[in-house]
Amino acid sequence: MLSAAAMLLISSCATLSSSGVGRIKEYCIKSARLPASFDGCRVAFVSDIHYPSLFTPKRLKRLVDTLKEVQPDFLMLGGDYVTHDDSIRSLFSALECVQPRYGTYAVLGNHERRNGLLIAQAMGEHGIVLLADSVARLGADKEPLFIAGIRDSFSCDSVMLQRVNDLEDEGFVILLAHTPDYAERSSVNADVVLSGHTHGGQVSLFRLYTPVKNTQYGNRFLSGRNVTTSGTTVITTNGVGTSRKKVRFCAPSEVVLLTLKRVVR
Repeated sequence: MLSAAAMLLISSCATLSSSGVGRIKEYCIKSARLPASFDGCRVAFVSDIHYPSLFTPKRLKRLVDTLKEVQPDFLMLGGDYVTHDDSIRSLFSALECVQPRYGTYAVLGNHERRNGLLIAQAMGEHGIVLLADSVARLGADKEPLFIAGIRDSFSCDSVMLQRVNDLEDEGFVILLAHTPDYAERSSVNADVVLSGHTHGGQVSLFRLYTPVKNTQYGNRFLSGRNVTTSGTTVITTNGVGTSRKKVRFCAPSEVVLLTLKRVVR
């Protein structure tokens, strides 16, 4: 049972500048390919912090406290971390306190095109594994779990795409790609793709009308759990911060929490 602090605020329709993280959104990923050693593991996914923007130091502390209380086995970070370079070290120093059992893994977003080297250095200093067109392998040799990360999910690098697709024959694959469009454009094979970038529209009228989508596929991958044409599961988070305007409406900020479940064939 989660404490009141961990549950934060179960989202109301409007989440304005006076609020923190709007909700914890939970999903269950079931697969016969999941190694037995990772059955029941929980993955926390956080993206688009844009620290500090709307996501002030007080809200960052609430986020870290919440992540510590839900005790994830993995923490995944989806890119777009800061609005100012002088916030880099304080952000990753705070996130280091979560200490998930199997570590913290991250990719870069489009906002890191100008300060990616500084971000990468800070991540390394605080024990965060940056996956920039690279793969982390965990678990036993015969039943591995792979975490892959795309350096630039706005392009479709054929070498990295083939590398990820080849992993499908070896074990369970979690793919981090900043934008959900990557999964559809590339027809990548992964058991689950975790993405952000869209902010859930940030301002939305019940998903019937969203002025800014940050995706070329309309509402299709705007938020939540969806499936690509090739059958790959994509989970797009609304993220926790904001860009441009410090406001959210009907697109609550969120932490995604996945539970991995092994299905016996």
